[in-house]
Amino acid sequence: MAPTGPSRTLVVVLIVVVIVVAGVGIWLANRYLVPTPVPGPATAQVGDNVTVNYIGEFGSGPQFGRVFDTSIYSVYLDNASYPKSLEFPFTHSGSASNYKPLGVYVGSYNGQYTVGNQTFSSVVPGFWQGIVGLAVNQTRWVTIPVNLAYGPLNPACEATAPLSSTAPVLTVVPAANFSTTYPGASATVGTTFSDPVYGWTDLVFAANATWVTVESLPTIGFVAHLSGWNATVTGLNATTITLLNGITVQNYGGLLGTFSTARTCAGTSESHFLIAGVNVANQTYTQNWNSEVVGQTLTFRITLVSIVSS
Repeated sequence: MAPTGPSRTLVVVLIVVVIVVAGVGIWLANRYLVPTPVPGPATAQVGDNVTVNYIGEFGSGPQFGRVFDTSIYSVYLDNASYPKSLEFPFTHSGSASNYKPLGVYVGSYNGQYTVGNQTFSSVVPGFWQGIVGLAVNQTRWVTIPVNLAYGPLNPACEATAPLSSTAPVLTVVPAANFSTTYPGASATVGTTFSDPVYGWTDLVFAANATWVTVESLPTIGFVAHLSGWNATVTGLNATTITLLNGITVQNYGGLLGTFSTARTCAGTSESHFLIAGVNVANQTYTQNWNSEVVGQTLTFRITLVSIVSS
């Protein structure tokens, strides 16, 4: 009898086994030999609550490069590496507890709310837009134009003033107000003392129970030290002292003035003003009591500290 080969059924079974084994092999190869993509770190997205550290600098204007705000205490302390803006001392405390990451809602929002122990606040559009896409511990420099920052200057909070000013030679004050107007001075006739505003010598010219007359005794060329800058006495007669303010095109961006009476801008009382410009031809300068960040391009260095679950 002739030998017989494997049955047809056995052949089919063997083929199926080979196919299955091959398929398993391919699956194992794909599973263990082909690299599996690793998910990247989570990044801040619109609608997130995040905390950030930041340094805010001017990106335009006469204070270009100066720091106007920060959440970092070491930056607050370091004036050599981080020179501060003119209004910085009036808006920042020296307490370390006031410097910590800022809670920010990433998106268009107006107000603030609390999640756990963290307060989250709305910020200008350019700031939160600069946070989108940041991963934790990642830092980014963001330049924010005026329209995405604090908007244009309010012209109602600006005024033009002459570079030259005058002061009276004789000043009459109520006797009851003398000690307030001239602290530490005696209202006795013939007494001299340093003028509390201008620094020149004053003389009590006349006095009675009701009024005290004070005579100012500067000389031509005397340099008065006003609040924010110097002024030179350029004219003097029997009634009037003329002073030329030392405000120039070269130095105005580093000068901060003080109002004798506070003025209001956008509902806020302002006792200080910036100098927005100098017109040498007209011998005038522009007082600006908008907040110093208004009307300026701003640059922020933002570091994402955390993304906080709602």
